Amino acid sequence: MATDSDNLRHRLDRATAHLDPPYAVVDLAAFDRNAAALTARAAGKPLRIASKSLRCRDLISRALAQSGWRAVMAFTLPEAIWLVRTGVTADVLVAYPTADRGALAELAADPTLAAAITLMVDDPEQLDFCDTVTAPGRRPELRVCLDLDASWRLLGGRVHVGVRRSPVHTARAAGRLAATVARRAGFRLVGLMSYEAQIAGLGDAPPGQAVLGAAIRVAQRGSYRELLARRGAAVAAVREHADLEFVNGGGTGSVAATSADPAVTEVTAGSGLYGPTLFDAYRTWRPTPAAFFACTVVRRPAPDLATVLGGGWIASGSAAGNRLPRPWLPTGLKLLGAEGAGEVQTPLTGAPAATLRVGDRVWFRHAKSGELCERVNELHLVDGDHVVGTVPTYRGEERAFL
Repeated sequence: MATDSDNLRHRLDRATAHLDPPYAVVDLAAFDRNAAALTARAAGKPLRIASKSLRCRDLISRALAQSGWRAVMAFTLPEAIWLVRTGVTADVLVAYPTADRGALAELAADPTLAAAITLMVDDPEQLDFCDTVTAPGRRPELRVCLDLDASWRLLGGRVHVGVRRSPVHTARAAGRLAATVARRAGFRLVGLMSYEAQIAGLGDAPPGQAVLGAAIRVAQRGSYRELLARRGAAVAAVREHADLEFVNGGGTGSVAATSADPAVTEVTAGSGLYGPTLFDAYRTWRPTPAAFFACTVVRRPAPDLATVLGGGWIASGSAAGNRLPRPWLPTGLKLLGAEGAGEVQTPLTGAPAATLRVGDRVWFRHAKSGELCERVNELHLVDGDHVVGTVPTYRGEERAFL
């Protein structure tokens, strides 16, 4: 009897029979289902799409057309400018501080861009840098958002749980920086962001690691309680100096929890639309896999091995096995521990390897989301067992922002 995995494999194979691997596809039904599920988890709070997680203008626009989705969080200022100029959105929050002189000059020279794009800051030095590019009296006001560090600090800061982002950690520090921005000519403070990476970006059920999973869940509960109080206090402190338009938080892995925070007005998500393998380690919600890439079997080095051409599309982050792509279809294939996923070839083992022949496709899932698009110029959009469209990635539009 055919399984769901068998049906998916046959459907993808039929849809792309006319294509030669390597190539990447997005299953539109799964993409839309994930978009609807994230909207439901946001419980009425608007979702800001993380463009870094899609890196395809057509699919960013498709997500923005779904109920509950509005605005974009970009990862660089040049990308934000491009998205506004091409009509994708008129509301972009740049997720990280910028020191791109050319992009800042372009932003400062165009009132439309200045009204649509919000810069991220966590230090007055970043404001000084903007002023060196274009003086306040020679530009429209630049919209800025404060980045509040969302990590959990224990034992007087000796233990750090989370990623290292902003130096602004306390409500007092947030209020102090807000006062500084409010006094500066040429800037307008419109938002506050805090990204709880230790909750949103860390799976709480790593496969085969029950003890670690339990420890992660304990840490996440403690971190959430601490952040709930600290973020609320920080928002109150900042509002003493600015009329905030938004308070942004979260990511795909914490949409429901972050939306429950009364201080948060909008939540960011993106990776959940493609459903990469890192999100297989979450208990509360796992997106339906929607993005895949195909490689061709080109040799059989042994009866129980099949080797595909390419396949080494490795994700960023700490160097570990969970950053490797995962052979997904046919079900049961595995990477070799001694070789992993190679740039030019990837040998595979597991029961299905013995049945594969030269020319067969193997379907992989990337560990992360948008990084898949740095490997291909286009994405083939699959509906049922047909390719119904082919759209360019950022790379396909000759846009490499990082």
